[in-house]
Amino acid sequence: MKSQLTLKTLALLFSLVFSAVPFVPPAVTMPVTGEVQSSYQIYLPLMVNGAMGGMTPAAPQMPSSEAFIASVADGQAGVVRGVYVPGVLALPVRQQPADNPTYVSPEAGTATQFASAAALGVTGLLAHNYLAGAEFFKLAAGQDVLVVYGDGAVKLYRVTAIYRYQALDPYSPYSNFVDLSTGETKSVGEVFTQVYTGGDHVTFQTCIANNGNPSWGRLFVIATPVN
Repeated sequence: MKSQLTLKTLALLFSLVFSAVPFVPPAVTMPVTGEVQSSYQIYLPLMVNGAMGGMTPAAPQMPSSEAFIASVADGQAGVVRGVYVPGVLALPVRQQPADNPTYVSPEAGTATQFASAAALGVTGLLAHNYLAGAEFFKLAAGQDVLVVYGDGAVKLYRVTAIYRYQALDPYSPYSNFVDLSTGETKSVGEVFTQVYTGGDHVTFQTCIANNGNPSWGRLFVIATPVN
């Protein structure tokens, strides 16, 4: 039987992705289904908020959708290579290394696909808030989202929900969250389930900076398929 990460493990990875300090615990036994268990190190690279002297890189000129699709297509069917929102963003998408489930690309103007979300049929797109994640704050309900695959295929989604949370313990992998629209407190597992389960959709995720803390909160923008 093929081993799969449990939802509890996925929630842990989700909570680690945007911490701004290194989290390097000893070897961790990760629970999986079946009789086999795998052990490996969870490592979160140090990310310094406000890179490039505290200046956010200037966004490149917006290409046409046709030009963008041609620029990211590499012939690999089924692999997400880009995301395009007309008038808002045009980002190549990088894949996480197989041995680093908390990796987020340090390149300006790119997003990273969250592999653990992909295992659940969700396209999770991650970016730091001082890089391409700054563009996620421009997303709004009703906007079209084009997910581009390596063979040039395009799938259309539309933004349907935006969630903003405060992390009560921003650097803890077990932090609870407060929904900024309702005041409700939720566990990391509850938030993960809300944004990364439920069938095919796109989830944009970045951090919310506040009070001098680059990891104060989390922004999630949800786009669902347009049939």
